[in-house]
Amino acid sequence: MTQFYDARGNIYGVVSPQALREAGIDLPVGAAQCALSRQAWSQAAIALCCDWPEGQRPAGSKSHRSDGLLIGPFQSAAPFDVLIVNTDGTLAERSGNGLTIFSQALLEQGLMPEEGALLKVHHDKGDAVQTVVKPAAVEDANGFWLDLGQPGFGPSAVAAQDVKSRDFNDHEVSHVTPLAQLDPAWQHSQFVRIGNPHCVTLLSDVAELPSNSQMRESPLAEGLTGIAYAMPTGAGLPCPAGVNLQWAALESAQRIVARVFERGEGPTASSGTSASAVACAAWRVNWVTAGAVEVIMPGGTAPILLEEVHGELVRVRLFGAARLMG
Repeated sequence: MTQFYDARGNIYGVVSPQALREAGIDLPVGAAQCALSRQAWSQAAIALCCDWPEGQRPAGSKSHRSDGLLIGPFQSAAPFDVLIVNTDGTLAERSGNGLTIFSQALLEQGLMPEEGALLKVHHDKGDAVQTVVKPAAVEDANGFWLDLGQPGFGPSAVAAQDVKSRDFNDHEVSHVTPLAQLDPAWQHSQFVRIGNPHCVTLLSDVAELPSNSQMRESPLAEGLTGIAYAMPTGAGLPCPAGVNLQWAALESAQRIVARVFERGEGPTASSGTSASAVACAAWRVNWVTAGAVEVIMPGGTAPILLEEVHGELVRVRLFGAARLMG
């Protein structure tokens, strides 16, 4: 019923609404209605599709066999509606790797047009987030370019509260007190909205980046969960709806090394929108220029294209490829 795909180490299950209904999950007819009623069905869907079968969870693995669940399509032709369900049952507004995986699933189902398609992610935090995807090949890898649109910057873009302004390389960034309390090196952060909210903490050296294993251990895990997750799991500070956390360091020209702690998931091997947010934050503080940028994460490298007009970042595109897991 559920097929699992891998995109740069990010794993999502893909399942159709009809398959869930046939399995006993009471989903409304439309994606928008499903999103508004997610508290009634999302945990059951995650348990059905993403829990490890009894006795099959590998030692040292995450508590679920995937980083989330993609429900769709709701139509037989473009545009396509989709739901992105985190393993804690919450809904995400956008996931670069998730939409790459969903696009690959559409392609294998014979539904993806040659010219690409519009994907609409429905969630319970506002209007659906739209992304145009187009099949493409980069360095012999067949995948998709995702047009993520124009990013927003600063605390107001992500509804952050109780943050202070700081200077970083002659650019205004934010000081997030809960982050700085966890690590004194985490003094300078750039908020970015690219369909979903991000907080990119800028570090001076790659060696200062936290590892995924460190972010899974106490007390750091609890501290980061409190910051990233909305209430009641987290504190909802600085962002009441939660925020995806990233740490970034400049490796070389146009190359950024990053780590990711996602709201609703925790540390992940990679994240497409997080990589895009990192590239945007790096552009904002003049670490990189517009054009091609590479963001290196434990799960792989994300190619990003930044488009600038008259000193303003007007469009961000992300390339991704996905494979069906055995």
